Amino acid sequence: MVWEPELEAMAQRERLAAQMGGEERVARQHASGRLTVRERLATFLDAGSFVELGGLAGKATYDADGELTAFQASNVLTGHGLVQGRPVIVAADDFTVRGGAADAAIHHKQVHAEALAGQRREPLIRLVDGTGGGGSIKQLEELGATYVPFNPGWDEVIANLSRVPVVGCVLGPVAGLGAARAVTSHYSVMVRGTSQLFAAGPPVVEWAFGREVSKEALGGADLHAAGSGAVDDAVDSEEELFDRVRRFLSYLPSSAWELPPVTAADDDPDRADAELRALIPRDRRRPHDPRRLLALVFDRDSVLELTRDVGASTITALARLDGHPVAVITEDPAVLGGGMTADAARKLERFVDLADTFHLPIVRLVDQPGFVVGVDAERAGTIRAGARALAAVYQASVPQFTVVVRRMFGVAGAGHSAHHRPQERVAWPSADWGSLPLEGGIEAAYRRELDAAEDPAALRAEITSQMEAIRSPLRTAESFGIERMIDPAETRPILTGWVRTAYRVLGHDLGPSSFGRRP
Repeated sequence: MVWEPELEAMAQRERLAAQMGGEERVARQHASGRLTVRERLATFLDAGSFVELGGLAGKATYDADGELTAFQASNVLTGHGLVQGRPVIVAADDFTVRGGAADAAIHHKQVHAEALAGQRREPLIRLVDGTGGGGSIKQLEELGATYVPFNPGWDEVIANLSRVPVVGCVLGPVAGLGAARAVTSHYSVMVRGTSQLFAAGPPVVEWAFGREVSKEALGGADLHAAGSGAVDDAVDSEEELFDRVRRFLSYLPSSAWELPPVTAADDDPDRADAELRALIPRDRRRPHDPRRLLALVFDRDSVLELTRDVGASTITALARLDGHPVAVITEDPAVLGGGMTADAARKLERFVDLADTFHLPIVRLVDQPGFVVGVDAERAGTIRAGARALAAVYQASVPQFTVVVRRMFGVAGAGHSAHHRPQERVAWPSADWGSLPLEGGIEAAYRRELDAAEDPAALRAEITSQMEAIRSPLRTAESFGIERMIDPAETRPILTGWVRTAYRVLGHDLGPSSFGRRP
């Protein structure tokens, strides 16, 4: 063979690259309960589909005769592959090589992966482990100088949020730039016990504050997925994480220039369910089960709830109607009565932006009593966060369908849809709406009369009785204040009929949103 020496030199480098950081560091990675980067790619991508780009990028050592004596691959693997038959771009950190810190090739490879995802209009999956390309003090020693900090390719990172689905997988202790890359995504997920996320790790915190802190206490999965909201979900293993990411991607198109993928449904689109008629208790103080509501209305086993443990009074989920992906929003009355908190508002804003970016019609199942009130709520800036959420709803251009299942009060209730556009809204007989709940409103409007009455309780009961007839949703329907009253059992057939029209309308207006997308 004419080129046999060169082919053997390529093969030699490929063999050395496959060893990653060496046996000792690979063993250390396994001992920590984590897969290696190549094992992760083999587990996540369809078998045999990974095509590596930049596999020969790294650090080579030569002898005096110019012969290769050692080769260490770059500590980020980039390339493309398939997930359930659909192409994706991947950028995956190798913690066994310098703990994921930057080397001579890593910046170029990461930026290339970002640009490639945008150019090919394919989802970008970041497997982040370590600093994710951030710097290290050892690197400065090698450079012999410091440098003005910059985030390489960050224009592409931000632009991709409006172009393609981006997923951040936190797969180890992730700090600095790695943490920023993980959360600058549409969906982020961590592994309990083996992954942590922080702006700076325990050594920096100890130096800054003079106290020791563990990685888990500083940035464990539950701290973020059920506390800070910096990530969307936490799971118990890397295998579960990859299953979750596959499922998330299955609801989304490959880019903003396509419609979400419609699949064959194994659930009757015309299924009416009498159980819905009894789902809402007549006693307004008793909550209903919102997740049972979702299970009865949407395609069987199709509901994927996102960011469940942050802003928990609001539920956001992806689901399907007759095989058509949709974005679903409802309230959980068992958490603060379903009232909107600052965290719930931020969660709602981000979810509506996701739906609008990737052309997911929005189904709103409303049981919104209004903003949570009180000193703590004011200190949290609830009204500002709520105003931003309402802005997202009003800016969204995707079709929206509202089902009022129970309460809809005040400014937060008004954010159920963009009222200035023609919309489709239906209400159950249990619907109850207004500027504020009748019970609290009577106290505010009739305070002077109640204070002066000989028997305030009797007067309150009399006023309440008079108002009960007025609060009937049928009175609102008579004045065309609501477009349609329905039998709750018919909710699914009505929605499956609507979603087909919604997708027909969406097919005429594709491409990135005019509002862009924030992290």
